[in-house]
Amino acid sequence: MFRRTFWFSTGVAAGVWATTKVNRKLKQLKPDHLAVTAANKAIEAGGRLKDRAVDFALEVRDNMAQREAELGDALGLNAPVDRELPAPRGYAVIENRNSPPYVEGSKKSTYPTYPYNRNEDH
Repeated sequence: MFRRTFWFSTGVAAGVWATTKVNRKLKQLKPDHLAVTAANKAIEAGGRLKDRAVDFALEVRDNMAQREAELGDALGLNAPVDRELPAPRGYAVIENRNSPPYVEGSKKSTYPTYPYNRNEDH
């Protein structure tokens, strides 16, 4: 008698287990559940893609800064800057031989004057 009870209860347990598995699978195959599952997978994939894009952007920024420093060193842009002002430039004076010489300190203008301003429209 004990053997029959054991196999009967084993069969009942197997039937309950199989029925539960089948019902879960049928529930997963309903259109509403499939849509929710697809949306969740898309959100997860988007999150992973965003994380990879951020990592890629940070890596590109680091490499860009490193390369910029290398180029700055190669071109001498990172050398210390001398803060002193350069010496004043000496300007070459060209003498206009057609005009009278300029005498410093004289109040009389030696440059030609015109009766009107040519830059204004009259």
